[in-house]
Amino acid sequence: MQFLVIGRDDSDEGAMSRRLAVRDNHLALAQQMKDTGELLYAVALMDDNERMVGSALIMEFEDRAALDAWLEVEPYVVGDVWRTVEVSLCKVPGFIKP
Repeated sequence: MQFLVIGRDDSDEGAMSRRLAVRDNHLALAQQMKDTGELLYAVALMDDNERMVGSALIMEFEDRAALDAWLEVEPYVVGDVWRTVEVSLCKVPGFIKP
């Protein structure tokens, strides 16, 4: 199953510091998940000043329970970076190769 995950950072003064504190761990886990085929695409969401304010990821998991298990260890969740997380089922068309 494919999922669109949108994580939005808070706008408080410490938001960017929290993001940067766990960013290397987030990217390392993302690379592992890319290698296993669970992460298909990922982008940083930017504000008008090109400051990171969130993330959007297209993920592939066996089911929603597997996605939820990932969210329990995702550094941006554990590190209190993403204040809201929206999950939707999605489907990447076959002509677009991850």
